[in-house]
Amino acid sequence: MLKRHALRASALALALAAIAPAVHAQSAADYPSRPIRIIVPYTPGAINDVLARRIAQKLSESLKQTVVVENKPGGGTVIGTEYVARAEPDGYTLLQTAASHSINPSLVAKLPYDSIKSFSFISLVGTSPYVMIATPNLPANTIPELVALAKAKPGTISYASTGNGGSAHLMGEMLKDMAKIDLMHVPYKGLAQGLNDLSSGQVQLSFSTYTGAMAFLKPGRVKALAVTGQKRMDVLPDVPAIAETYPGYDASGWWGYVAPAGTPQPIVDKLNRELNKVVQAPEFREQFKSEGVQMLGTTPDEFRAHVEREMDTWGKLVKKVGIRMD
Repeated sequence: MLKRHALRASALALALAAIAPAVHAQSAADYPSRPIRIIVPYTPGAINDVLARRIAQKLSESLKQTVVVENKPGGGTVIGTEYVARAEPDGYTLLQTAASHSINPSLVAKLPYDSIKSFSFISLVGTSPYVMIATPNLPANTIPELVALAKAKPGTISYASTGNGGSAHLMGEMLKDMAKIDLMHVPYKGLAQGLNDLSSGQVQLSFSTYTGAMAFLKPGRVKALAVTGQKRMDVLPDVPAIAETYPGYDASGWWGYVAPAGTPQPIVDKLNRELNKVVQAPEFREQFKSEGVQMLGTTPDEFRAHVEREMDTWGKLVKKVGIRMD
């Protein structure tokens, strides 16, 4: 009797295994049959939100289905990211993630998800260096001049960030480590107040997204010293990259799309094709080029490898300089 039951169970398992690919293929063919949600783990208004909403609009058109954006900020992006990690892996809940996804594993002691294993990677859609900006009266206009000033007056030059462990904080720590200088980190709850204090000279330096920096650069309230990518930005051709002085310095912001782990591969592949079609369209690329963002569009494996490299880079830096979360 037991043997008969075992044979039936084995036959059932084989039958289910045989039809699984067909079910997944059918689900991809029918997908999407209802609205898709893009979770943005940031507050509305900034480049993270703007990018997601423009992508959602284009995806709605190409997929002929409603695509909505939901903001779930908090916990340094952990709240929104965990929400997606625990969602049904059916392709109807996506996460627009950013550089914090690769930073948090080295900063958050008990992260409620695995930044790699909890997700199905779809595409790295864009990247953008930050702009290193300074108060106008700082007696340094280049990275070599800044380093010389910092070495002459160690610990007296301060830089603002959005908080411990944020991108701006780590960019400053990377420069401090490579240049062997001492800068004072001043964390803010948001960069708006930090930029105001920078323009008035209460702090001397900061790192900002291009869009955030331009609101202060255009009226001359701050000045640009450098950009944080490997090369100069097309929109700021006269501003050198930090890497021109310190080769290997590369700390850019980025945005990508993931789904919960276990999302059927045919659905991941379809989302990859549609997302890449959107962000690689000439008009879309030009639109964001003017905002300092380079649109990409990669394979899922390329995106996963990018996140793993970033996790390694920031993990080593965090350990080396001993960054602690508040």
